[in-house]
Amino acid sequence: MIMKKGFVILAGIGAGLILSACSNQSVATINGSNITKDAYYQEMKESPSGQQALGQMILDKGLEKQYGNKVKNTAVTRQLNTVKKQYGASFSAFLTQNGLTASQYKRNLKEDLLLKAAIKANTKFTPGMLKQQFKHYQPKVTVNQILVSKKATVQKVIDQLNAGHSFAKLATAYSTDAATKKKSGRISPFDNTNTTLDPDFKKAAFKLKTGQYTKTPVKTQYGYEVIQMVNHPAKGTYQNHKEALKNQIVDTKAADNNTVHAVATKVLKRGKATVHDKQLQNVLAGFENQSSMKS
Repeated sequence: MIMKKGFVILAGIGAGLILSACSNQSVATINGSNITKDAYYQEMKESPSGQQALGQMILDKGLEKQYGNKVKNTAVTRQLNTVKKQYGASFSAFLTQNGLTASQYKRNLKEDLLLKAAIKANTKFTPGMLKQQFKHYQPKVTVNQILVSKKATVQKVIDQLNAGHSFAKLATAYSTDAATKKKSGRISPFDNTNTTLDPDFKKAAFKLKTGQYTKTPVKTQYGYEVIQMVNHPAKGTYQNHKEALKNQIVDTKAADNNTVHAVATKVLKRGKATVHDKQLQNVLAGFENQSSMKS
């Protein structure tokens, strides 16, 4: 799930109502008694969750205004489709588990991309930074896998591969991964930034050249695997991948609270963020003493 940066929004809070015009209009009723918008607004103002929601709304508005031209709707849709493909038939359950609708999740994805655009714009990328990131860089590879539960079984599969048997047929016959066994064992392409695959799986895969397969069992948290490399592009030099390296550096920075805090501060100051309700004056207090981006 995409986590909001800078503030935490609790699922289920009607953030839109927080800034609604106050009135005596009822938002709920129990035992014949009304809960008015006035009462609800006051409760939200006094609650940490309500204050966090307001702070997030201010930050999101600033990010949209200052960096909205750097995040295209096609990029948001592409990322949403990637997540949908990852979860498959479980995508709806994933949304329900996190208390989100598809449109809310898509909005979260856009806000995440806006934050990364802000981090990127406020980072000075030096050759040293890019060269350091290149040490960990791997181009996106495509592999097939056969997953089994026992080491003896995976060794049997390797022996048959050594004898010239088809990887696709062996995947159908032996793999316990229902999602890939009928697809020649094919999984979605991945690079060094992938966090869903087992680290030992990735390490073994990146050592293979196109057409090769692992000659010894690969132990992962899911069992034992045989990996076949379908396409392993040449790594080249760091100059060939400057934009990809910058994006990977940004992804790392986006997971660092200090960096996010510093960028949020710059966004709020640049946008001259102002809170008009006296009871909410401290909503942005945590950013008042932060003035510089930590690169």
